[in-house]
Amino acid sequence: MNHLNASTFEAVTCPACGLLCDDLKIERNATDQLKVTTNGCAKSIAFFERTPKESKPTIAGAPAELKAAIAKAAEILRGSNQPLFAGLGTEVQGMRSIMSLADKVGATLDHMNAYSSFRNTLVVQNSGWQVTTLTEVRNRVDLLVVIGTDIVSHNPRFFERNIWNKESMFGQDTASREVVYLGGENLDTSHGVSPNGSQPTVLPCDLEKIPEVTAALRALILGKSLHAIEVAGIKTTDLQALAEKLKAAKYSVVTWVSSDLNFDHAELSIQNITELVIALNAKTRSSGLPLGGSEGDYSVNQTSTWTSGYPMRSRFSRGIPEYDPHHYRAETLLENNEADAMLWVSTFNPEKLPPKANMPSIVIGHPNMQVQVNADVFIPVGTAGIDHTGTMFRIDSSVSLPLGKLKNSDLPSLNTVIAAIEAAL
Repeated sequence: MNHLNASTFEAVTCPACGLLCDDLKIERNATDQLKVTTNGCAKSIAFFERTPKESKPTIAGAPAELKAAIAKAAEILRGSNQPLFAGLGTEVQGMRSIMSLADKVGATLDHMNAYSSFRNTLVVQNSGWQVTTLTEVRNRVDLLVVIGTDIVSHNPRFFERNIWNKESMFGQDTASREVVYLGGENLDTSHGVSPNGSQPTVLPCDLEKIPEVTAALRALILGKSLHAIEVAGIKTTDLQALAEKLKAAKYSVVTWVSSDLNFDHAELSIQNITELVIALNAKTRSSGLPLGGSEGDYSVNQTSTWTSGYPMRSRFSRGIPEYDPHHYRAETLLENNEADAMLWVSTFNPEKLPPKANMPSIVIGHPNMQVQVNADVFIPVGTAGIDHTGTMFRIDSSVSLPLGKLKNSDLPSLNTVIAAIEAAL
């Protein structure tokens, strides 16, 4: 990336989704406004080109100095027996400081996206899985099966960068790759059209029927016979044809977005997907690929896991990390009055507001949040990737990428503010 006094930045990493595309070109004008000029998508443009509003710390809604707001936040946490740290929209350095503060005050941690990310986590904990990286997909995949999502609603440049990429390491004709959409209704499948015009195969069904469809597909891959003529409106012969394609592929990838699988016990369907991948590997090569990612959820989970040994939904009230993905859910704690103070963090997105709670609250986040937040303490902070540097993990969890500083800012980083609160305790 060019030096900060430059007006043009190249090879910029975008944290707006889990892909962390690192090829953006961004220009900064004389008034510090940013403009994405190359390789932008709707999410990156919204992220980088959002105009930050002037924002100051507040205590009970009244303007305050940063030092006073930090002291008040420390006072609230000092008087709390069961603090809840939620939202947690941040990157690695911010999360490391939050983990340190949580350990000191005995807080419970829960990310705003944990409701969906735990559909994946529970599968890993129960049976494990075989998943691949974006780099492997870009260079090896010949058959992509997309289950219950269009992908691009969450990761707009996925097909551009990983399926229809012009070059691959092993000379593969990427335009010959085949895409199959399985499950879901009225999906945008246009991105699955290959550069040579080949249309994707689309096998739609109600989202709630995906459990039986994935179970049937797994059975067919295992060589079982189905007496049913159709499953959830999909012809059994079409599922059999897909099973044969998967078995014949040299490197198939089966992908999903956990937040789109929004039905009861969706983790069991994800487990079916990962188990059919394992079955395919008996005779060919196949991998799973969870997609999605936002608000730093993968980076937060990674940081929590290597620091404490556990992902999100852990508690430090007894001096050691304790993990319970059901009881330590933020909504459950608030509904049952099992928290007596809340710290809400959202540094990337001003629209991610804290839930209403009848308890002392501290909100640390994007400066544009201020007009919408009613909190005992509000502290605006800079955004990693724009106002200050940072680090994030890509959605495949195998690559960490640096976030650059694109302009000067008077706003402190989350890491600075949290460390100051901890020092004030």
